[in-house]
Amino acid sequence: MIDQVPDLAEAPSRSDIIDTHGPIVRRFGLSDATVRPARDLLRPSAMSRPLTVALPGPVAWLTGEYIRVSHTFMRREVAALRDLGFDLRTFSIRRSGRDQIVGRDLEEEAERTFYVLEVAKRPLAALRAHASALGRSPRLWLRTLSEAWSTAPKGVQGRLYNLIYFHEAVVLAGELRKQGIVHLHNHLAMSSSTVARLAAPLAGISWSFTLHGPDEIAEADHWRLDDKIAQADFVACISAFARSQAMLHAPQADWAKLHVVHCGVEPDRYARRAEQTTDRLLFVGRLAAVKGVPVLLAALARARATRPSLRLTLVGDGPDRKKLEREAEALGLGEAVTFRGYCNQDEVARILSESSALVLPSFAEGVPVVLMEALATGLPVIATRIAGIGELVEDGVSGLLVPPGEEEALARAILGITEHPARAAAMGAAGQARVREEYDSRAEAARLASLVRWAVVGGPRPSRRPEEFQP
Repeated sequence: MIDQVPDLAEAPSRSDIIDTHGPIVRRFGLSDATVRPARDLLRPSAMSRPLTVALPGPVAWLTGEYIRVSHTFMRREVAALRDLGFDLRTFSIRRSGRDQIVGRDLEEEAERTFYVLEVAKRPLAALRAHASALGRSPRLWLRTLSEAWSTAPKGVQGRLYNLIYFHEAVVLAGELRKQGIVHLHNHLAMSSSTVARLAAPLAGISWSFTLHGPDEIAEADHWRLDDKIAQADFVACISAFARSQAMLHAPQADWAKLHVVHCGVEPDRYARRAEQTTDRLLFVGRLAAVKGVPVLLAALARARATRPSLRLTLVGDGPDRKKLEREAEALGLGEAVTFRGYCNQDEVARILSESSALVLPSFAEGVPVVLMEALATGLPVIATRIAGIGELVEDGVSGLLVPPGEEEALARAILGITEHPARAAAMGAAGQARVREEYDSRAEAARLASLVRWAVVGGPRPSRRPEEFQP
């Protein structure tokens, strides 16, 4: 990249750049010193030179806590984008606990991640970041501070937290500039997305986020989803359902910003072994109230009255584990239920291959990646009819969908699959085809890559379901 921003007399006018390249220059009334350094790459002389990478500079991927065991979809996305030629740098607000970093590959990824709070908590480093931002543009610093204040949740605590997010944003923006980042993307539209929304204008770059749900959708007013949609260059919604919920919080003029990019899996990782198993049910997820595990235990007890050979393995951990273990004992399930705790990707893939069906009785979800993993393995799935799950699981074709909170319906679905192995096998085959067609992580990352490249380089806006980027 070019180190110095050219004088405005030598560069295209700001209006020319906006008219030609859309999102390339943020509409913040910036001074010369705050216009993104990547602008000069869009001059005719620069654009005529062939690019050897996907973008004219690195891109940043930010979330609240990277890496977590449950965020396998994000690690796949990062790896796929790097394979496409993107110089992708990972950023995280805080560092994950050691229990979340399982294996040398995750350790290496954690080592090269920038952790915002580790700098923001150091007084001298934080002061230097603010001094640098003020030196570049006092007006922009004050404007961003004002926006942090005006978009804060109601109450003293909300204001205080948004001031903290502003402080983190200043630190993040300084590092983005230092690394020459040309685009910032955020996952999960909550606190880390607030930091991204404030940091991007300070760094003079485009930004975007992926909308997952259910939390940021359920608390859309608190997290000011409307403001984030308005300020972002694009929003990648993981399902049509998520997109529809974003539409509720955006004026119609902004609906074009809302694209559908699925989370995905690597289908080949989950190729199923030849031998079939029966009566081995599997749950994979956090052991927390939202996952509805008590309903599953009650349904299993009902189903075992008809089919006593049924067994259930629960993979995952969480705050409700001890309570659930006691509940299983109270229901007389005894050795029929096994709590495995956390497992890495390879262990989950193996356990899936040894199971006969995945059951996910959640009360709230986005589109669970574990359902994609099970379908990719060739397993039929049983899930609740909520949010975007119906876009992945076709009821009666690749699995069975039941009302949330209904243990009788769940017990019937369990028996409906385990008592009919030919039907279960047909569902598994249909699910495998569905995942390969619409939920391959490499293809979905290529769709997201098209959006990122558009945000930096410009041109016609990609379609609602973007085409795959071709390097």
